[in-house]
Amino acid sequence: MKKPLLNAAFIDGNNVHRSALDIGWKLDTKKFRRYLEEMYGVSKAYYCIGFIDSNQGLYDRLKSEGYEMVYKQTQTVNGMLKGNIDAELVLKSMTQYRVYREAIVVTSDGDFACLVEYLIQKNKLRTVIASKKDKCSHLLEQASGTYICYLDDLRNKLEYRK
Repeated sequence: MKKPLLNAAFIDGNNVHRSALDIGWKLDTKKFRRYLEEMYGVSKAYYCIGFIDSNQGLYDRLKSEGYEMVYKQTQTVNGMLKGNIDAELVLKSMTQYRVYREAIVVTSDGDFACLVEYLIQKNKLRTVIASKKDKCSHLLEQASGTYICYLDDLRNKLEYRK
């Protein structure tokens, strides 16, 4: 018997974290995982992030909340720590292409405009979740068209509160 096709989220972890802080609040990742499941039928949520040994506690927490971790080895370039996960996110979305029914792409980064365009063309994109309209790449907004929504509009549901 074949497994049912379900939706998958592909999350640009560093972008989501920085974007939420940039717009003035912290995303509750546990609430967000539940939101993805309830709102979009996400059975797999791939959290793509640069790997830093000292962040192991964060990675363990994200795993316990239901995220599947996709790591990129980080490196220091000109004194700055880099862990650009663009290729990993695109690769994961393509290697899982036949497994999921629809993709939810979570980023504000215009580098993913070509992925979004391709998924729309193939009727595989459910939505793009970006941080905030004025913080989102114009290229990504243009590629996404009506498929885009914003985390900032979900603040009441998804903000971390102690």
